[in-house]
Amino acid sequence: MSNLEKHPNELLIGDDVDRLEDEAGRVTVLPPREVPLGGPRAMTVHRTLPSRGRSMIGAWCFVDHYGPTDVRTSQGMVVPPHPHTGLQTVSWLFDGEIEHRDSVGSHAMVQPGVLNLMTAGRGISHSEVSTEKTTILHGVQLWLALPEHAREVPPFFESHEAVVAELHGAALRVFIGTLAGAVASATTYTRLVAAQIDLPAHTRLELPVDSRDEHGILVDTGSVTISGTAVARTELACLEPGASGITIETGGEAARLVLIGGEPFAEQIVMWWNFVGRTHDEIVAYRTAWQAEALGRGMPDAATPRFTSTHGDHSYTGAPLPAPELPTVRLLPRRR
Repeated sequence: MSNLEKHPNELLIGDDVDRLEDEAGRVTVLPPREVPLGGPRAMTVHRTLPSRGRSMIGAWCFVDHYGPTDVRTSQGMVVPPHPHTGLQTVSWLFDGEIEHRDSVGSHAMVQPGVLNLMTAGRGISHSEVSTEKTTILHGVQLWLALPEHAREVPPFFESHEAVVAELHGAALRVFIGTLAGAVASATTYTRLVAAQIDLPAHTRLELPVDSRDEHGILVDTGSVTISGTAVARTELACLEPGASGITIETGGEAARLVLIGGEPFAEQIVMWWNFVGRTHDEIVAYRTAWQAEALGRGMPDAATPRFTSTHGDHSYTGAPLPAPELPTVRLLPRRR
């Protein structure tokens, strides 16, 4: 999914891993901000990462939560071709169907229970459009920052069914990493985990996790208490390393959660619009390449295009998304 904000901030995210030793087990709750995905009939998404309170959880640097939206009364998801660099996009649906096409020739239908993982590496473009089969659209879009050794890999796309496990009455659908003995097949470059967790009402779950890692729990339905802290729907609970388990309790209604986690990301990154880089100059170069290759505004810097387009047969027939104007000033490092 693209960040469709007209004036996205430039985030310089610093290495502040050392602070975690004094905050082991602490839980903080991030409220979402509402972001329209497109024009006047846009679908609204709830964004919790990045936020003023935190920029990353492990390598996870972007969390959008949307729906349930009746697309018969809105335009649904209509995201024209747009670029990415230096990251992986993770698409996970609860309801509906989204058609994905990208510049390496991938064509997939994103459906509930199936991970769609796009590794942008040195550069990719893609589009996402909810299909005519969809009446209710509901899911999450997540981004992962790639570490230095992987951020220039050739782009590729993969799709995997989640690995399902049961733990003390809770259903776990593990789609990245390892959780409660379930091992997912997704390609990753840092230690990571992601899973959908469905819990009945009046349930207490002791979820085993890697104590070395940061974790986040997004509440999709219901309301829960996480390690003693109340978390409402659309909020994201952040847990620092140090604990080998997370206590999750439901009240009088069932709950659906999304768990993300991973080792603290020990590199400084710059994130702006749909790009993850290391310096301001890199972001400028990515933007220039996209404007030239996709929109014909200027000449590409290299003979080999960074963002090759194969979207001609896509059901969305509009033009690729132009990049917003770059900010005129840099922002200070944003802490976790």
